[in-house]
Amino acid sequence: MTTLDISVPGPVSAAGDAVLSFEDLSVTFKTEFGDVHAVKGIDLEVRPGEVVALVGESGSGKSVTSMTALGLLPRNARIGGTIRVGDKVVGGLDGRGLRNMRGNDVAMVFQEPMTALNPVLTIGDQLTEGLQLHGIAYGKQAIARAAELLTMVGIPEPERRLKQYPHELSGGQRQRVVIAMAIACDPKVIIADEPTTALDVTVQADILDLLRSLKDKLNTGILLITHNMGVVADMADRVAVMLKGDLVETGTADQVLNHPRHEYTKRLLAAVPHLGAGPGQFGDVAPVVAAPEDLPALDLGNLVIEYHRVGKPTFRAVDDVSLSVAQGEIVGLVGESGSGKSTIAKCALGLIPAASGSVSILGTDFNKMRGKELKAMRRRIGVVFQDPASSLNPRLPIGDVIAEPLVVHKEGDERSRRRRVLELLDAVELPRSVYNRYPHELSGGQRQRVSIARALTLDPELLVADEPTSALDVSVQANVLKMFTALQERYKFACLFVSHDLAVIDLLAHRVVVLQNGRIVEQGPREDVLHHPREEYTQRLIAAAPVPEPLEQRRRREARHALLNKLGDDIAELHIEDDYERPQPKRDEVGNPSGLAGYGGDGGN
Repeated sequence: MTTLDISVPGPVSAAGDAVLSFEDLSVTFKTEFGDVHAVKGIDLEVRPGEVVALVGESGSGKSVTSMTALGLLPRNARIGGTIRVGDKVVGGLDGRGLRNMRGNDVAMVFQEPMTALNPVLTIGDQLTEGLQLHGIAYGKQAIARAAELLTMVGIPEPERRLKQYPHELSGGQRQRVVIAMAIACDPKVIIADEPTTALDVTVQADILDLLRSLKDKLNTGILLITHNMGVVADMADRVAVMLKGDLVETGTADQVLNHPRHEYTKRLLAAVPHLGAGPGQFGDVAPVVAAPEDLPALDLGNLVIEYHRVGKPTFRAVDDVSLSVAQGEIVGLVGESGSGKSTIAKCALGLIPAASGSVSILGTDFNKMRGKELKAMRRRIGVVFQDPASSLNPRLPIGDVIAEPLVVHKEGDERSRRRRVLELLDAVELPRSVYNRYPHELSGGQRQRVSIARALTLDPELLVADEPTSALDVSVQANVLKMFTALQERYKFACLFVSHDLAVIDLLAHRVVVLQNGRIVEQGPREDVLHHPREEYTQRLIAAAPVPEPLEQRRRREARHALLNKLGDDIAELHIEDDYERPQPKRDEVGNPSGLAGYGGDGGN
């Protein structure tokens, strides 16, 4: 496949040779089913102080390409071409040479920090390990350097954090620790593999600010692997688009995002939901709203949910929340991690109890139901979880997975169940041939379609969807969202849709509820909340959401920084008037908002 190279000198200085380069790189995996050509002779380079974004769908070869730079591919991989990190040829290094190169010359920031960090070692042990192995510092000097690294990535109280374990930090703080480990030995290039996929929009914006600042400060090259086009617009100097192992288009961020030439790039960009564009982006779907006299499908009244912890004070996760979902309506529930979104969703499903308040499903108090009555009500509720790989039984074929609710509730016979499953496979646009296949044989998008089909098996009147598209590629996400809106129009179910992606909520929801620290700060029609927000917290959420257009994203980033600084000034004035200490979210030395705990930032524990 021919690469469309429309590169011109970008805004980054090309002083010095490339810190990372792939020349005619090819990777083939030898499997029992034959050879799999994952990468097919690509050429790509990253220069000092430059961010190159490598984009494409799952299976396009992005991560395989990056792994060759660290020598981390399995033994069944055959690698052709030349990979250089600085002046070192990776293919010519032995085991010791590779270990010396990793960390010193090239470092990796993985997608999921909880799996990248060792859960049984403290943060300090994990940070000092690399310093000691590479002979940079030992003992007290290593600990002092580790604390300095945590300060550099914007983690407060570094001495205390060094003694903590990964589970004691928030998701954003864990990702900052991984970045601190990556820069510990001053590498020439950092490979960031989907570093913000699992983060909410404000924490994502902070992490991107951090990477951008460190890149400028240390003149480090960054190879950024992502499927989020908003992140590409926010970070990248140049963009390379991969399809089935080929580089199909390269150029500056403005050229690729605003003037794409390859059809595949155009399809990717067309699949990105745009915050502010509202519904109908992937086809016009008329809203389905219940008549005013109908009972709400879900009605939460003054809901309080608490977690009791041994030896610690009771933690109130949800505090006096009242909201309703009308029949045939989609309500988007948004907010940062820890705001209580998933806790409310689990309570609505009857998976965790309410400390006080009411949970009413179609006019009936859910908390007071027991036994058969509770089971009968649960058949009227469907649920779609975030990760279909962990929510589908790996030992059951797809047909049995979808039919399971029918079996549990003793609906129909084997023939009618098979007929219902085939009908649902058609509805979610999956071939009937997947009936006898297992979940691991399907792609992520196909598994999510199976999850939606299973949720609709019993024709639920209420559907609870908890981050159902956050881990999907943009094109797969677009197909799932388009299908979801069509199914909602067809089956007319009510839906509580939990998400941190405001563009997805703007596309789907009729109304939006914004949560912060377990409380509702704003709710109302989608147009009012997302396009004309009243509350400062909602404004910050929207300002942090990236858009796939470089100039517009730069404007939004500057506006967000101005908003954060204004908030800091306002809080400082209150501090003078009230004469007591309040957090002040000014920009710190690396351009990150500091002291945002309690104001929607990544405060952690």
